Amino acid sequence: MIEPQSRLHQAWIGLGSNIGDRQDYLLSALKLLHQRQGVQVVCTSSIYETAPVGYLDQSAFLNMAAQLTTNLDPEHLLRTMLEVERELGRTREIRWGPRTIDLDLIMYDNMQVEYESEHLILPHPRMLERAFVLLPLAECLKQAGHPDMRQIEQHLDHLDMTEGIEKWKTFSWPDELGHTES
Repeated sequence: MIEPQSRLHQAWIGLGSNIGDRQDYLLSALKLLHQRQGVQVVCTSSIYETAPVGYLDQSAFLNMAAQLTTNLDPEHLLRTMLEVERELGRTREIRWGPRTIDLDLIMYDNMQVEYESEHLILPHPRMLERAFVLLPLAECLKQAGHPDMRQIEQHLDHLDMTEGIEKWKTFSWPDELGHTES
């Protein structure tokens, strides 16, 4: 729940899972985030199945993006996202390795808002290199009529879309029961 008098920001996150019931981990992460004080899930992209990047000896991922409305600053939002990862059994043993859930803060308000700390760089430093981030993000930005949509589409045009990414399921938030359409 968000307090009405608080200054609201739009945050854009990427979600990924490649262990166990991947779709359930994505939906559980969205529900847990939505239940947090100061965070509201506004909309989501479809779910995409993607080949692993970096560490290749692992199963395919399910990825999606979500738009959040929040009154939390970027650091507090990141801590909230890390808490959700821990609740869902995330461990960090291998860089870019298998995970129950991965939550990445991609943008905060827009691509021109730059933020850097010891734990966080915004916009996400590798977002423009990864179709599995940009394709779902583009869906969310389009739904929101976001001004950065055109810039994201231009970056998508220059990426190798043969990296193993395909739409897995159409998903529309909010669906409290977690049902999806094919």
